[in-house]
Amino acid sequence: MISSAIVREIETETGFRVLPSSGKSVSGGCIHQSAIFETEGAGSLFVKQNNSEALQLFETEFRSLGWLASTETIRVPRPLHFGEIGGTAYLVLEALSLYNRSDSDSSRKMGQALARLHSAADDRFGDDRFGDDRFGADYDNFIGATPQPNPWTESWADFFTKHRLEHMFQLAAKRGKLFQDEGRLLGAVHRHLSSLDISPSLLHGDFWGGNASFDMNGDPVLFDPASYMGDREADIAFTRVFGGFGPGFYEAYRETFPEPEPIRETVYNLYHILNHFVLFGGGYGDQADTMIREIMGSR
Repeated sequence: MISSAIVREIETETGFRVLPSSGKSVSGGCIHQSAIFETEGAGSLFVKQNNSEALQLFETEFRSLGWLASTETIRVPRPLHFGEIGGTAYLVLEALSLYNRSDSDSSRKMGQALARLHSAADDRFGDDRFGDDRFGADYDNFIGATPQPNPWTESWADFFTKHRLEHMFQLAAKRGKLFQDEGRLLGAVHRHLSSLDISPSLLHGDFWGGNASFDMNGDPVLFDPASYMGDREADIAFTRVFGGFGPGFYEAYRETFPEPEPIRETVYNLYHILNHFVLFGGGYGDQADTMIREIMGSR
């Protein structure tokens, strides 16, 4: 349960008065404790807490939500405050009532909203947050609980091969897994991405069905981001891994952006499968091996 010390700190930092005995424990991912609190005249608050080691994770989630919100293209929980007290880190967000929807109209709304998000940087180059036509972010963040480096980089091919695939191969090696043809794969991926004309888009970064929903008005909502400037197709690719998006989503998105070649999807999803191996081990290593063979066979 969220401690009373954190509740008092939230009141001090936000100026909201939390109603007594209003804390209700809810699910908030597999690694945090979470609760919803009611306030006097300021709506509901969603509060996550964990040990002090989670402070950086909460800070980067706070910053990513603020970045997404600044585009005014799709709704996210408004980030309100993060901090640490008594060895416990916490994050305070606007609490939203969320509803799962699977109808075609809702799927189309999600596809249209994501396309708007991915287009948001087009008119914002020169704003430091959008990298001035570079890839990366002002800060490193996390994909799940795995550190995700985001140094500003001129070339998408350089960024993705070094700071996504090579980074994850190094973490997998620490877990005891070495992948055959790793060096040749990185070279092939770099050559392939270098051949494409890719402009930076602001990504959610961890875009799967569990991190997307709808509010009471049926409007799309995104949460738990791992945002950076990258190839928009990296977001779309991950939607295929665990499902949750109907045909209308893809049809609506493709009204704005064209269909890429299929191998690009495999290249981008290799990063996420490698991350799942780093986090959970098991059959994800074999799945990554299969994907590597598929990518190499296409070159």
